[in-house]
Amino acid sequence: MARSTHIQQILDRLPHQPGVYQHFDAVGKLLYVGKAKDLKKRVTSYFTKQQHENGKTRLLVSKIADVQWLITPTEADALLLENSLIKEHKPIYNIQLKDDKTYPYIVIKKEPFPRVFATRQFIRDGSEYFGPFPSVKTMHTVLELCRKLYPIRTCSLSLTPENIESQKFRVCLEYHIGNCLGPCAGNQQTESYEKSIDAIRFLLRGNLAEVVRLLERQMKTAADALAFEDAERFKLRLQSVRKYQAKNTIVHPTITDVDVFSVVQDARCAYVNFLKVQNGSIIQGHTAEVKRKLGEENREVLEAAIVQMRDRFQSESKTIYTPFLIDLALPGVTSHVPQRGDKLRLVELSERNAKFYMRDRQKHLEQTNPEASTQRLLETMQEDLRLTALPIHIECFDNSNIQGTNPASACVVFKNGKPAKSDYRKFNIQTVVGPDDFASMREVVYRRYKRLSEEGEPLPQLIIIDGGKGQLSHAMEALEELGLRGKIAIIGIAKRLEEIFFPGDSLPLFIDKRSSTLKLIQHLRNEAHRFSLAHHRDLRSKAALHSELDDIPGVGSVTRHKLMAHFKTILAIRQASEAELIEVVNMKVAKNILKFFKASDS
Repeated sequence: MARSTHIQQILDRLPHQPGVYQHFDAVGKLLYVGKAKDLKKRVTSYFTKQQHENGKTRLLVSKIADVQWLITPTEADALLLENSLIKEHKPIYNIQLKDDKTYPYIVIKKEPFPRVFATRQFIRDGSEYFGPFPSVKTMHTVLELCRKLYPIRTCSLSLTPENIESQKFRVCLEYHIGNCLGPCAGNQQTESYEKSIDAIRFLLRGNLAEVVRLLERQMKTAADALAFEDAERFKLRLQSVRKYQAKNTIVHPTITDVDVFSVVQDARCAYVNFLKVQNGSIIQGHTAEVKRKLGEENREVLEAAIVQMRDRFQSESKTIYTPFLIDLALPGVTSHVPQRGDKLRLVELSERNAKFYMRDRQKHLEQTNPEASTQRLLETMQEDLRLTALPIHIECFDNSNIQGTNPASACVVFKNGKPAKSDYRKFNIQTVVGPDDFASMREVVYRRYKRLSEEGEPLPQLIIIDGGKGQLSHAMEALEELGLRGKIAIIGIAKRLEEIFFPGDSLPLFIDKRSSTLKLIQHLRNEAHRFSLAHHRDLRSKAALHSELDDIPGVGSVTRHKLMAHFKTILAIRQASEAELIEVVNMKVAKNILKFFKASDS
């Protein structure tokens, strides 16, 4: 039962993201590594099916005691990462990808007049490797494109200067059909050939803009010439190139024996992610929660964590990638802050996993210890908004009116991060004429805290104003008049970009859109808007009914309900004859209704 509860909590926290999941047994042994387009749906399917058809799967599910995961940018990346992890750890329940086969690369061979061809063997002889390609079809398309655009040799002849000068070789069929320019017979010089190789290298690194434009021109030219088969062929090539353009970021053969670290933090803890890259593949991923000391910066946390995690995983990598500069002297180890390309994408992947782990821990805390979760939320909010006190009691104001009619306002109250609906208050605007949102905000803030002060009720630690600098400044005027400036923190939230305004500061604060602080502020703002709008609707409804029926002599609430139930609309009552009215009310009231509407029409 304990295991099923733990697993259910994990399933509730899983993200709807592509990635790789790992199943562990009760003693922490890795049982299975799998990939998923949607981690939540895929992992949940193991535990929701009543009976798995495969006996191996039933046995696997019976042994699962824990699930861990790593997110990836795309499903193709998940495929490659799964391949790397299976080859490194060889889980007992994985039957595929365990052999020595791997995904193919395209290699530019280090030799005179280099060849460009596909290979599954990675040989460290100075040659350049590009890939791997999860789709063999895509790889062959790219290889064919390279050869089509830039004629290069496909033979395996040893084209040394001596062999060429001695005229040892003769041109072959590839030369005669235009696929090769004949360097073997001295018909192409080294400089010209190297230019083609440079162009192919440029293409294989993903710089495909020129290639795409060329294929688009060829497709259009073929279509204009009514050569639709050629146009279709160019179209298919174009689609394959665009698919290749979104190349993977998980594995790159030039990145070898590297440790990648990143760190994120909330109010109490920091979360450090570690990715181990060997021979161009991620073979390990781990995120650790680190208790943060007061005032400790991310850089200090990361420096301490790097030493501990390298020791824990016995890493001897000579290169470290981090998201920012660190001051860490490790013998023989150099640290880099990648600025672009595949190295930067590895750091971004590490940061993304650290953030998901942080959110997962927060969700787990909400499941197991709601009070501690609330405390952490409020502490995070206090830190993000630079508050002097923990915002246990928060109040939020919002105004509603339509072109100045029936102006209303509302105040919602949250205590310990939750709505305290019994403390909600509605306001009818009394001193403001016309659609003046600023003056209305000043009035309701003044009335609210004047009353709380007179009655000796506790004041909130934070006030949130739904609006920008204008509403915030008028709310501040009300607090100043009451002598409460500096005693209550107050902020404004603008709807357009969700920026946070502080009194006296012209520059807004932009909080991470996924942060718990902004989500709580948005919850307060949305709740205030809902409550204020509901109050405004009530006022409009009452005003509409009162203006038409309540001023007629002899029509009270009971008669009004009878009239509306029978005629449905005010217009129908207005157009009714005396005989029709007498069916619902007596003669005297019917005459009063006719007289009232006749007078209003005139």
